Amino acid sequence: MIDSLPTLLWAGVKFTIPLTLLSFVLGLSLGLVTAVARLFGPWPVSAIARFYVWIIRGTPLLVQLFVIFYGLPSVGILLDAFTAALIGFTLNVGAYTSEIIRAAISSVPKGQWEAAYSTGMNWRQAMRRTILPQASRVSVPPLSNTFISLVKDTSLAAAITVPELFQSAQRIVATTYEPLILYIEAAIIYLALSSILSHLQSRLEFRFARYGGMLEANR
Repeated sequence: MIDSLPTLLWAGVKFTIPLTLLSFVLGLSLGLVTAVARLFGPWPVSAIARFYVWIIRGTPLLVQLFVIFYGLPSVGILLDAFTAALIGFTLNVGAYTSEIIRAAISSVPKGQWEAAYSTGMNWRQAMRRTILPQASRVSVPPLSNTFISLVKDTSLAAAITVPELFQSAQRIVATTYEPLILYIEAAIIYLALSSILSHLQSRLEFRFARYGGMLEANR
């Protein structure tokens, strides 16, 4: 059992954690663009954004990964396993975070827009300096939960041959024939990663709550 831990930990450090971080950062950026497009874009752009969210949220993540990795080669698009997983997770995260961000922006009172405009800000400045900082306070908890879920969802990348944590456990099981021990090890590592992120989430929420309280006190 102990002999397999370094292999699993290395797979987590080399593939699982980078895949999680890259997918979340890219997906969050895509989600922000999609949310803004849905709320403020012209009708064609808004319609495209809604269609993208509808497709991604309405289909299983595993199917999306299979379409990208196994389906696209039939039309001449060849991707290595890690790149295919990164694209799949990014698209998935982007769709879900766009709904979180859209709801957070919509929750900001219209008076905040009016106050920003009254100080001479244009739309871009109001969004960057007034609306998004307030929306971020609302969106931090659900975005953090999405990030934690993504850590566990990366195990699906094993289905398209990415040698991440779970796939490494499967390979070791194929030679040691100790599935219970190996899968428990993998579960413990996932649990440790999720627990660390949950702790960081709590601290981040506390800081945002404290910052929000200071803003309210200064009004």
